[in-house]
Amino acid sequence: MIGSGKTTIGQRLAQQLQLQFCDLDREMDRILGYSFHELVQQEGWLAFRELEYSICKRFAKLDGAIICLGGGTVRYEWNMDVIAGSGLVILLTASLEELIRRVKKADRPRVNVGTSVEEDIRMIWDKSRDKYFRAADIVYTTDQKSIDQEVRELKRLVLGHLTPH
Repeated sequence: MIGSGKTTIGQRLAQQLQLQFCDLDREMDRILGYSFHELVQQEGWLAFRELEYSICKRFAKLDGAIICLGGGTVRYEWNMDVIAGSGLVILLTASLEELIRRVKKADRPRVNVGTSVEEDIRMIWDKSRDKYFRAADIVYTTDQKSIDQEVRELKRLVLGHLTPH
C-alpha cells in the first residue's frame, strides 16, 4: 500500500540480507528518464500500468533480490499472474491515519482523480484490501515502530519463512 514504508524498509532489509534491491518506481523513473508522476499526468494511468507490467515481468525472473513493487501493483491481476510463484510476498500495512500522514509528505498523483489524499487512500484501501491480503505470504504492520525494529523483525520472518521446517 502507498505510504507503508516499502522502499525504506526494502532497501535496509536487502542490505541486511546482502541481496540486490530493486524498486519498481525507481526503475520506472530510470527507464523514462523522468518521474513516473509526469507519465501519469501526461499519458494517464494506463501508460503507467503498461510500463509497470513490463517491469514486473522482468523483476519476476530475478533470484536473490528484494523487490519493492508499486503501491498499486497487486491490484491488477496481470501483475499478480507474473508475480505468482516468483518469491515471498510481504504486505506492509499501517493504519489509514498513518498512511495518510506519510503520503501527505510526498506529492503523488491521485489514483482517484479529484479526491483529497485522505479520500484517495481510504478509497484505495476499501476497494482493494482483499487483493492486498490475498497477494501476501506475510502481513507486517509498520505502525509505531522504528525502521531498525521493522528490519530486524522482517529479517527474522523472511529467514524463518525460507528455512525448511
